Amino acid sequence: MNLLESLRYLAALEQHRHFGRAAQACHITQPALSNALRALERDLGVTIVRRGRQYEGLTPEGEVALAHAHRLLREAESLRQHLASRVDAPSGGLLIGAVPTAVPIATRFAARLQARHPGLRPVVRSLASHEIEDGLDTLALDIGLGFSDRQEVSARALSVLPQYEEHCFLLCRADGAAAPFAFGPPIAWREAAELPLVLLTPDMHHRALVDRAFAESGALPEPALQTNSVLALWVAVLEGGHAAVLPGAVVDAARGQAGLVARPLHTPVLRTPVALLSHTTAPPTPAQQAALAMAAEPEWRLHAAAHSGALAIAA
Repeated sequence: MNLLESLRYLAALEQHRHFGRAAQACHITQPALSNALRALERDLGVTIVRRGRQYEGLTPEGEVALAHAHRLLREAESLRQHLASRVDAPSGGLLIGAVPTAVPIATRFAARLQARHPGLRPVVRSLASHEIEDGLDTLALDIGLGFSDRQEVSARALSVLPQYEEHCFLLCRADGAAAPFAFGPPIAWREAAELPLVLLTPDMHHRALVDRAFAESGALPEPALQTNSVLALWVAVLEGGHAAVLPGAVVDAARGQAGLVARPLHTPVLRTPVALLSHTTAPPTPAQQAALAMAAEPEWRLHAAAHSGALAIAA
């Protein structure tokens, strides 16, 4: 039995929570994945996967095995990277977790990093805040782009490298469908609450911030539509004539779309710090070192701020 391969299958199963999708991600057949996991169980002498008609999670012993799997897989990747990399040419994978509202900035970061170091293979995954924090804790993620003001971040003793401040805009239809994208005049949260709003679902951290801002303004809007997809907010504005509360990074990505107006929200002014998060429990891989070095550069931070809506707010 190839122990590392079996542990990789276990990590994939927990990530995708489905035997078929995990097998597809590992480029093997579902029976091959199932057989490898059963062989791992026989070798360890315990049951690690709860099986029914479909995947039902891990047993307590499986959770222990998963934690070790993440550490061993990371050590193996770190070894491969150190052997394949030079000081000026890091090589290998880099798994980046980003909260949904920061995915546009995380993608810009990954693209710039890969252009600078062609040997790197970044992967950007859209994850909830707690998934990023858990992933960094268990070494399942290399770095994260998330909200640094969350209590969970300080409680886990994660390394925090500030990147930019997230600003909020009201995105709505322009008077003419062919009108070019534009930044409009500021609008108060209380005034925005009177519009047919499409918002993220309450389980999203950004929604909690938005609800707090509305409450502070004395308004409690009832959204016309809710979704856990940031892209869906944008589409709802285009198709249904709704207004959406969006962060500047997503608004910036929509600037090429005609017929839209983005208006900065105020009273209160909501500014949320976003940072590059990393774990402190293991030495960084060459890929992580390259990522952390670029994230600390003033040039990159100015670029991130420019695409986070900060320039529109300043204007």
